[in-house]
Amino acid sequence: MSPFSRTYYFPPALQVKDYYSILEIQPGAGSDDIKKAFRRLAHQFHPDKNSGDPYAKARFTLIKEAYEVLNNPVRKEHYLQQRWYAQSIGKRIKQDAITPVNVLKQVLELDRYVSRLDTHRMDHRGLSAYMQNLLADSTVKTLNSFNEPDINKDIILLCLRCARILPYQLMLSITSQLKKLNQNETTVRKIDHLLRHSRRMHSWEKQKIWIVIAIVIFICLGIFLMSR
Repeated sequence: MSPFSRTYYFPPALQVKDYYSILEIQPGAGSDDIKKAFRRLAHQFHPDKNSGDPYAKARFTLIKEAYEVLNNPVRKEHYLQQRWYAQSIGKRIKQDAITPVNVLKQVLELDRYVSRLDTHRMDHRGLSAYMQNLLADSTVKTLNSFNEPDINKDIILLCLRCARILPYQLMLSITSQLKKLNQNETTVRKIDHLLRHSRRMHSWEKQKIWIVIAIVIFICLGIFLMSR
């Protein structure tokens, strides 16, 4: 296939967490080992023992999630299928808790990937879906609980740089999520500025076809009158 006809597809937003590593046990560990690991880690990271520490809370949430999946036969079977599929396509298994730093790392990775693509031939809907998954309500709520507006600002600015190549309709859902993050007025104005610019471009694209048609009709009419 010619590189000039190639379409650059965005990787699917499949994210599989390494629940075994989260609980610090080996894959295939039995029910008793899973319960023992959960009790030990839950005791260590429980919010009641780490008052006011959002990082401990995020870690506890991840530990609880891992236990609830691995301790449920149906959910565990579904998870193992996802884990196998992710590994089969070379997808990295993650074990990071949702924290401002970890989300910032993901957005930096996204920005590097998008910067290498031909924006005219990439999968815009795929990028939009990926970013919506990255900025899910649960993630936004967790990020705000850390009260780190400076990191939120970096996340927002990087996301805006990635989202600027999206069509207006696909950009709306991304900017809506970004506005939910704790931020300052300057950052909000940047979000609104990007939206206004995208809306103008969207309107121009809709009007351009009619302008072209009008010009063609005018030229044809001129040729017709000159030929008489």
